[in-house]
Parts: sequence; C-alpha cells; structure tokens
Amino acid sequence: MSSNRAALVRANETDPALDEEIENILAGLTAPIKHLSPKYFYDDFGLRLFEEICRLPEYYPTRTERKIMDGHLPEMAPLIGPRVSVIEFGSGSSQKIRQLLDGLAEPAAYVPVDISAPYLSSMASSLAKDYPTLQVVPVLADFTRPFDLPTHAVAPERNLVFFPGSTIGNFERPEARSLLEVMRHEAGPGGALLIGVDLKKDPRIVRAAYNDSAGVTARFNLNVLRRLNSELGANFDLSGFQHKAVYDELQGRIEMRLVSRKAQRARFAGHSIDFRAGEHIVTEYSHKYSLDEFAALARSAGLEPIRAWCDADALFSVHYLTVPQ
Repeated sequence: MSSNRAALVRANETDPALDEEIENILAGLTAPIKHLSPKYFYDDFGLRLFEEICRLPEYYPTRTERKIMDGHLPEMAPLIGPRVSVIEFGSGSSQKIRQLLDGLAEPAAYVPVDISAPYLSSMASSLAKDYPTLQVVPVLADFTRPFDLPTHAVAPERNLVFFPGSTIGNFERPEARSLLEVMRHEAGPGGALLIGVDLKKDPRIVRAAYNDSAGVTARFNLNVLRRLNSELGANFDLSGFQHKAVYDELQGRIEMRLVSRKAQRARFAGHSIDFRAGEHIVTEYSHKYSLDEFAALARSAGLEPIRAWCDADALFSVHYLTVPQ
C-alpha cells in the first residue's frame, strides 16, 4: 500500500486575481515590443501539443536529454545519494521522473510542484500507485517564488531539486538567476540540483527545432491567442498571425513570435490592440548556454557546479549542482 495518497498541498498563491492577470496581458500587448507570457501555452490542448513536439524529429532536447540520463545515471546516482526527496519544479513528463527514480537508491519522497492542479493531481496519483513505497506529495505553487515544502512521514537524507527539459532557458538571465536562488532555498544546505540546459550550437539546428516541418510548433504558439479568445473574450483572428521562431545569436536565444500577416485590430478587455503588417508578439524566449556560461550563472546564484554531462554531439547538457552547507 502506498505510504502517501498524493493529496494536493497548496503552498502559495499560484494565480493572480483575474483583474491583475488581464492587466498584465494588456500591458504586454500594448508594450513597444508586444509580448505574452509562455505560461499561456499550457492548457490541456497546449500540453498535448507540447508532448507531440517532443516526438518530432527536429526537436532534439527531449530525446537527447533522455539519452544523457540513460548513459550517465550510474554516475549521477552516487553523487545524489540514497533516500533523497526529489522536488521537481514544473512537473513535466512522467517518463523523465520515472527514469530518475528508477536510477536512484531508495528514493524517499517525490514532490512535484506545478500551477496546474488537475494535471498535477493526475500525474502524482499515477506515480503513487506505481511506486507504493514512495511518499508522493504534490504541491500546487508558483515555483518562481519560495514556497513551503511539505513535512514527510519519514525524513529524507537530503533534497534534490529536479528541473529537466531546458525550461531554465525560458527565463531571461536575471530571472534565471532568481529562479536558481529559489531552487537553492528549497534544496536547503547540503541539498543539490539536477537541471537540464540546452547548449549553444549550429543555429540551423536550433531554428529547425522551433520551426518544424509538420507545423506542430506553429499550432502550439497560436494556442496563446486561442486561449485569450476562448477564456478571456478576446477576438484575435488566428488566421491573421503566423508563427516564426528567430535565433538571436547575440543573445544566444530563440524568440518565438506571432507575426501579424496584415494591418489589423483586435479587441481585448475593452481595449483595441492595433497591429501593423509584420509586427509581432514575442511569446517565448529559449536561451542557450555554453557549459562555462551556465556554471558561472549557477555560481552567481550561490550554487556549486560539480559535474555536467553532454551528448556526443554537444547538443544538450545535464548539470549537477550542490548547495553549500
């Protein structure tokens, strides 16, 4: 029998009030360079599209990270140690956490942290069923801000924050540093982080990954506007916008854009939003790092880089960082 029924714990205020949310969206749509938060990708439909993206031949991060984990978990596990509590920020694919849990020595607890209660509950319940000796405690929280960790029935030896999938790249560098500081706080003295980081590489490979030939990423990007229409009463003409992902070599990042095909006007929250032909909305950044750049960022957040593992083609990396005692 499972030692934990995966009951949901609410750790902080995850969602701003609707008025504040609308105000933030409106500020982004009326800024000199229009922008929207990438969090609007991820309703149920968006999550299904992202899972499809992860299977595309052009999209290398997911399969490459999995190969790195497959090949190097025997090295990672002794560094991490036995009887850890694994705290996953933005609990994503259950395949990734299962891969990690299966490679660790007697993991004591799993704490998935996310802002989507239905997805979080479903995923945690499935894990609790399949790992009956593991304490599974899902936490509903905005992981970009410090939150209270649950108390476990059996105290783990240490905390390991797990953040796979290169999501750290979605944050601009000052925000990424702040997020690493939150992770350091949650891991606690003597704790550790295991984090996936996309690497700088041939820009052609990067561009192809975000402009796939099947058009799945385009549908995923347009889902932002679809949600504003269906959930907040906007009237964006989805056919009037085109997906485009541009690689900025100077900044070392992909910019996901929705480009207006024509001069047009949309309505949102009682306001008119005008677009010139060719004007775009930035919906996501995806920063790429060199190994040295990410190690320097980690040190600036008070973390100690211990090891980094890469694939043979140096497309992706997994970093093990520790929190000083």
